[in-house]
Amino acid sequence: MSSSRLLLSLSILFLFTALARAEVGVPEPPQLSAPGYLLVDHHSGAVLAAADPDQRMEPASLTKIMTAYVVFHEIEDGNLSLDDEVFISEKAWRTKGSRMFVEVNTRVSVKDLLLGVIVQSGNDACVALAEHIAGSEDSFADLMNRHGERLGMTGTHYANSSGLPHPDQYTTPRDVAIISDATIREYPAEYAWYKLPDFTFNNIKQANRNRLLFQDPSVDGVKTGHTDAAGWCLAASAARDGQRLTSVVMGTNSDRARSADSLALLNYGFRFFETHRPYVAGETVERLRVWSGRESWLPVGPAGAAAAVTIPRGRYAELTAELVPLGSIEAPVEQGQVVGEIVFRLAGEEVQRHPAVALAEIPRGGVLRRLTDSVLRLF
Repeated sequence: MSSSRLLLSLSILFLFTALARAEVGVPEPPQLSAPGYLLVDHHSGAVLAAADPDQRMEPASLTKIMTAYVVFHEIEDGNLSLDDEVFISEKAWRTKGSRMFVEVNTRVSVKDLLLGVIVQSGNDACVALAEHIAGSEDSFADLMNRHGERLGMTGTHYANSSGLPHPDQYTTPRDVAIISDATIREYPAEYAWYKLPDFTFNNIKQANRNRLLFQDPSVDGVKTGHTDAAGWCLAASAARDGQRLTSVVMGTNSDRARSADSLALLNYGFRFFETHRPYVAGETVERLRVWSGRESWLPVGPAGAAAAVTIPRGRYAELTAELVPLGSIEAPVEQGQVVGEIVFRLAGEEVQRHPAVALAEIPRGGVLRRLTDSVLRLF
């Protein structure tokens, strides 16, 4: 066979192989033992796999993700610092379940208590922080619920800071993913504590209960949970090659099962999906017409961080984006004002939307400009 015919044959073979792979598509998610689970891309928010993600379930120690989040927020607002000393009440000292073993009537730093919550899953540390910040655990639970409402956690209600069983305490896999991703996004420095392998307090060394930290180097959090009623739960997050996925499994029957289910979800997501950022923060996607303003054209770009979109692996060439205005834009326009949506389509099918905002301020124009625009809008 001549070299040219051989090259042609190989080219045809490679073409059909590529087409065959493209036609295979994404398989169904792995079969898991967890009755409720969710796999989501951290940057785009795309749900990649789910089973009953909005089912209300007992959170167990997954509650502590919100407890730590509230403390981080209080520090950010200047209401306390990591070096502040927290008095350990008898209630905190007597709290049942997993503990960091604080001593009654002593003082412990906020940082040590946070590490006790995050690494050791100490219920006593949770109560101590709750009382220090809000005066009582009930008041702190109300603060937790306020943050949950702000974040859009519509299926969650907290009744305590530790996750000990309570008839009015529940959450969903979706809401656990929301608070996990909020922690990663808003408090990256503090989130690094979730991957610590162990923590020693009061001469007692306790290992992190998240066994995925020791099985997969890409995993860097988040939190385990277990009670008889809740089963074995795990919120996990991993980053590989610039892509971050967060998984939540709830209600499994063993520590090993929650870890296996979580790793199966993460491996599935990384293998079959990829996340792209077609537009970075502050980048002008398009200029839209503005009426009655000092300027006639408004630069518009993605809201917040980069506009991220998650698609099946290997199909980026099929991705298109369109800026869709919410309607006619009338001055004045504030910078950051939502004026449209970036609609992403894959092979013509919509896969995701991202808010589009004004990248500049346009004040209301003078009388002549307003009269001119009112005439132009007639045609």
